[in-house]
Amino acid sequence: MSESLFSYASIRGAETTMPLFWLLLAASFFPLRSDCSCRDGCELALASYYVTDKQNATYIASLPYNPDFSKDSIHMNSRISIPFQCDCINGEFLGRSFPYTTVVGDTYERIASEHYHNLTTVELLTQTNVYEVTQIPNNVKVNATVACYCGDADISRDYGLFVTYPLRPGDTLESVAREVGFSDLDMLRRYNPGANFSAGQGILYVPRNDSNGSFRPLKRAHGLSPGAIAGISVAVVASLFICLLMWIYYRVKKRKRGILLSSTAGDNFHANGVGPVSSSNEIYQHPKLEMRSSFSGIQMDKSVEFSYEELASATNDFNMSNKIGEGGFGAVYYAEIRGEKAAIKKMAMQATKEFLAELNVLTHVHHLNLVRLIGYCTDGSLFLVYEYIENGNLSQHLRGSSGKGPLSWSVRTKIGLDSARGLEYIHEHTVPLYIHRDIKSANILIDEKLRAKVADFGLTKFTKPGDASLQSKVVGTFGYMSPEYARYGEVSPKVDVYAFGVVLYELISAKPAIVKTTESGTESRGLVDLFEDVFSQPDPKSDLPRLIDPRLGSDYSLDSVYQMAQLARICTHEEAQRRPDMREVVVALMTLSSSTGGWDVGALVGNPALLNLMSGR
Repeated sequence: MSESLFSYASIRGAETTMPLFWLLLAASFFPLRSDCSCRDGCELALASYYVTDKQNATYIASLPYNPDFSKDSIHMNSRISIPFQCDCINGEFLGRSFPYTTVVGDTYERIASEHYHNLTTVELLTQTNVYEVTQIPNNVKVNATVACYCGDADISRDYGLFVTYPLRPGDTLESVAREVGFSDLDMLRRYNPGANFSAGQGILYVPRNDSNGSFRPLKRAHGLSPGAIAGISVAVVASLFICLLMWIYYRVKKRKRGILLSSTAGDNFHANGVGPVSSSNEIYQHPKLEMRSSFSGIQMDKSVEFSYEELASATNDFNMSNKIGEGGFGAVYYAEIRGEKAAIKKMAMQATKEFLAELNVLTHVHHLNLVRLIGYCTDGSLFLVYEYIENGNLSQHLRGSSGKGPLSWSVRTKIGLDSARGLEYIHEHTVPLYIHRDIKSANILIDEKLRAKVADFGLTKFTKPGDASLQSKVVGTFGYMSPEYARYGEVSPKVDVYAFGVVLYELISAKPAIVKTTESGTESRGLVDLFEDVFSQPDPKSDLPRLIDPRLGSDYSLDSVYQMAQLARICTHEEAQRRPDMREVVVALMTLSSSTGGWDVGALVGNPALLNLMSGR
């Protein structure tokens, strides 16, 4: 997502804090508008895409939202419903930003009308991109933001799935209702107040039946009522006076004692390829890590700095009974701190490079499928404080360690999709773009709802959109490294794609990335090689069950497993350029998780016109 969505104010000293404080204090007595903001999105929304050219749509036909379409082609002048995840963008509006690569002659008007068929608008494109309307370069990525809608409890709780429907000339209220299959015209008017249904332009939000033919009810919102918020705000105003005094005391204390990280931390940080995200406008909310003058410092604008005493108290002085794991860069301890369950990673001061890399990523990147960083500490050792994920990691579940039970096939598919969405986000929707470099089943955490979160960003490198592959020292985990990375140290997002393909093979087989092939354990083979043996057979699908996790029993569809194996094979292709990118992988897994029919993996790769619309986070 474009950084231009964010507007920051620079606050650097106590002299600017006082006016800001009184401004916030005054503002707290005035009600905030809630009709132009959002807190949460929804997992599923639909976009009504108007097809103007015949095109192969094997994978579209498999989607349950388009049961009437042929698997060979889509008729011109017809509409297809494209599923995607509806996000709350910057807390301002509901939408989804799709990456679009410009071609010669593109303007915002052309992108909106010809490529996205008015699912986006010139206004949204201008708002979410840095390029001028008349000066869009060729072959650059822009954010094509499609608005979406999740429902309104004040109107009806019966409808929780909506299609974004661009009006076309000749459309009327009645024709739209017929097209979508929603007959309550009065309800349509209530969901779209002020809309001119016969104007031939503009966007409507229309309730849509689910893949099973019924309407999804609106999910109950979790949060405080406006009255409760108003009551709390009174207490907050009083607390602000105390907070102001504490903040001034804290600033003075911090200036006196300094930060423990030396300038060598800056050298290590730069050597890893991860640099501070520069911005002319920065919020000063937490002390920055002081480094050389060649680095402006990292703003910890979403995390808390803890004291060593607080972390020690929460872990019983880092007692072994609190230890829940051991990684390559330090031990992990369970804690309950400030009313929240947490996992604290304790790292040696020599691990500054990994510490800063992870801190830089997780203080700037926030997503449902990425582990959340709560805070940090640099007192004596280096500490990172994360949200606590109750169910351990994917490797433990697949291998049955730590008493973890087997995962069903449907849950495994969902975990694959969640992980892919997290990777797609750091590859496609952040500035800079991040390359994880250590994707493996042990770094995919599973929460209490069996949803997946990508973790451990200590080896992350960053790059800019459109940059070629980088050269780097080879680090990571054997069995997950792509050939070009293991041989030549070439780093690109396709390194993560390869590793993710290995994870897909793990989801199928529950085998580790390196498999012992003899009882003595003296010989090993890569999991990728084992699956290549299957694909080399005359009938791979019939040979596949010998690699399927026996703990699945008969609780799976062989077609579904074979399709995931096909996807994993493409992800682990020997040649990096032949691998899909993560948004294409997300499309494939969305289709797999929502479909009972077959699909052609080859048709999913390299078809950007619809992939841009179908990718989900």
